[in-house]
Amino acid sequence: MELLKLLLFIPACFALNMTPGPNNLLSMNNARCYGFKAAILAGCGRVLAFAVMIALAASGLAVVLYTSETLFLLIKLAGAGYLLWIAFNLWRSDTSPVTDIEHSRNNIELAKQEFALAAGNPKAILIFTAFLPQFVDVSANVNEQFFVLGGTFLILEMLAIAIYALFGLYLRHWFSKPEMAKIFNKCCSMFLAASGANLLFSRQ
Repeated sequence: MELLKLLLFIPACFALNMTPGPNNLLSMNNARCYGFKAAILAGCGRVLAFAVMIALAASGLAVVLYTSETLFLLIKLAGAGYLLWIAFNLWRSDTSPVTDIEHSRNNIELAKQEFALAAGNPKAILIFTAFLPQFVDVSANVNEQFFVLGGTFLILEMLAIAIYALFGLYLRHWFSKPEMAKIFNKCCSMFLAASGANLLFSRQ
């Protein structure tokens, strides 16, 4: 792996990692509700999903998903439906102060939610299919380069999870009052619903 390409890859990749989206929003909310450690452990579910997608991209199976319109549509519908389901539950939730809900869910459940949210978004596979190969030299060992690029992506993704979790800790104090937390939940709900609708009606 050429050092120059890696140096070009890191800032572009980190910008992608830091882009506001459903998973980053979920990490922020998990930190607000359950603490920094819980948000980090939950984020491992997302990283696992992304690791699988990177492996698919490296093996070329992502192309099969992209070319199979039926399979792609099913994944897209599942991802959009899951986003809308989370938004619906978040909108209806009667929020209590953070201290009352801190231990209401375990880390495994949160990690499963992160995994499902990441795995249900077919655009993530397309990102790995279109983005990572730009930095791969086909004349060298492709699998080795995918390993380096994919590993770098996952490390930067964990860093992004930590940063959004820190934002969540700040919000934990800011939204300690039930009425403020309720407003935040509704804002998150609308953002998630918009993301789900965008995924549902997008052509790609």
